Amino acid sequence: MPNKTVSLAAGGGGKAMSELIGGLLFKYFKNNELHEMRDASYLSLIGELAFSTDSFIITPEVFPGGDIGKLAVAGTTNDLACSGAIPRYLSCSLIISEGYDLSQLELVIASMAAAADEAGVDIVTGDTKVVPHGELSGLFINTAGIGVVAKRTNDYANIKAGDKIIITSDIARHGVAVFLARKELGFTGQIESDCNILCNMLNSVLDYGVHFIRDATRGGVAAVLNEVAERSSLGVLLRETQIPLREDVSHFCDTLGFDPLAVANEGVAVVIVDSADADQVLSTIRSHSAGVRAAICGEVTANKGVLLETVIGGKRYVEMPLGEILPRIC
Repeated sequence: MPNKTVSLAAGGGGKAMSELIGGLLFKYFKNNELHEMRDASYLSLIGELAFSTDSFIITPEVFPGGDIGKLAVAGTTNDLACSGAIPRYLSCSLIISEGYDLSQLELVIASMAAAADEAGVDIVTGDTKVVPHGELSGLFINTAGIGVVAKRTNDYANIKAGDKIIITSDIARHGVAVFLARKELGFTGQIESDCNILCNMLNSVLDYGVHFIRDATRGGVAAVLNEVAERSSLGVLLRETQIPLREDVSHFCDTLGFDPLAVANEGVAVVIVDSADADQVLSTIRSHSAGVRAAICGEVTANKGVLLETVIGGKRYVEMPLGEILPRIC
């Protein structure tokens, strides 16, 4: 590819687009279905299917611990895995601003390919649009995913009082990492995002009494547990001393007045499991690199709302976040 930036012609359906697809996308996304370049790919799947889609916008597009490409694959495959499905196929649609740096685009595409390989999925179809200079800045990615359901883990009716709550990793790291990468308000630091592929870890606990799984992305753990309380008509009791939270992330949140429970994550799931299986599920999760910091941090109760038992022994309600406290983090 002789050009060092993306030209407007690369979105026009002609030679420039073919060169971009053939010279870059096919270089990293290698499977027969995609290379046939049909209007739709023919896929073989048996059983109940899960289908998910998400769009990704983030500033900066490359940050400590990840980038928008890894984020796009992790976000959709994690949604499938949290639903109890084995991810199989992804689509990839790119919306690129004219003049976008090709070396940066290749970094993102290579990262997507590596993440897809880790998740065990093929990227089998996609689309590329280039927007004229000045109408869009940067790169937007949409991914849609299909998986085969092994066990339904997104039904609120399965949750019952007495179930234990596991948080699979330390919280709030993604939001803090992205904020620091922007170098806003004079803050500097090097904290890596938790952006991670959770498929293998979550699939490994499906044979236990897992009643519900949800990844704690936008709105963080607070949003997930408030949804659980509202949709199940039950309550949640969390213990602050048991919530996995790094000290540097905690200090940062204290400084800016952020509640770590409401800060976004990209490699954290909330797992609600029968109390009899909780210890075994925790042990299994901790055996995976994405879950080494997992902890049992509370339980489902017959009361309403989400309560946090604080370090000093008091209790406070954890409210549903009103909106994102950090823009464009996923």
